[in-house]
Amino acid sequence: MSNAVSALQGRTAPGEVTIREAGLRGMIILRGDLADKKLRKVCADVTSVKFPDQGQANSEGDKGLCWMSPDELLVLVPYTEAADAIAKIDAKLAGTHYLAENVSDARAVILVEGAFCRDVIAKLAPADLHPDSFKPGDFRRTRLGQVAAAFWMRDEDTFEVICFRSVAEYTFDLLAMSAKSGEVGHFA
Repeated sequence: MSNAVSALQGRTAPGEVTIREAGLRGMIILRGDLADKKLRKVCADVTSVKFPDQGQANSEGDKGLCWMSPDELLVLVPYTEAADAIAKIDAKLAGTHYLAENVSDARAVILVEGAFCRDVIAKLAPADLHPDSFKPGDFRRTRLGQVAAAFWMRDEDTFEVICFRSVAEYTFDLLAMSAKSGEVGHFA
């Protein structure tokens, strides 16, 4: 058995806005009836965070729940806990129509941290990121440049970006170039 290696092996681009790989993260796609009380309870048991509203992400450290679509969540757990989390989900939802799949090794997480992190993302995504429209906890599935990605604001100075592992280097370089080119000042 080999050791797991993150997509970018801890790569960092320091600056006024720092771009850095978050490292290995446990990620589970959970599809089912998001109104189902059993599904909501197992999500709370696995992550200890509040169930998100539509278009929201709730996270605490390496754990979280992200609303992906009307029947899909992204469940975040520490990388080493993903298999156990799936086992808990399977046990609690037995007899229910659902799908839980570990996608930890197929995705990468990149952090965008700094005072103008909003500008860095806004230059790349076709989404309204004005502070009146996009606040901490808001979540979007969209594109960054030419690739599919999802992101949310952890706080005013931090975005978490999730992309496919196969395009992690492109996404990192895109974010780093956007940060390096500086603040636009549109949101000031």
